[in-house]
Amino acid sequence: MLNEIDRATRLELMKFVCSFAWADLSVHPAERSFVGRLVSRLGFEPDDEARVREWLRVPPDPESVDPTRIPREHRQLFLAAIDGVIAADGQITSEERESLALLKELMA
Repeated sequence: MLNEIDRATRLELMKFVCSFAWADLSVHPAERSFVGRLVSRLGFEPDDEARVREWLRVPPDPESVDPTRIPREHRQLFLAAIDGVIAADGQITSEERESLALLKELMA
């Protein structure tokens, strides 16, 4: 299913994943590793990989992370990837939990 989504949607997915990695104001090494594996699975071109690495260095602008831009048919995929990154370090903070609850509410 990951290979079937277009480039723009894959980038949007990674923007959301990276923004959730930053939900507790730091990116844990396990979260970075999760993002790296996901980038590999998505088969990004070098320019897009660099963009994702930048989102791990500096969080995406909150205004650019818009749940209404998530295609309805990919919402479960986005939620699964976000669940993966926030659980990657073995602990889900209250900030991560609240952000995920808000995203689910906005997507409903």
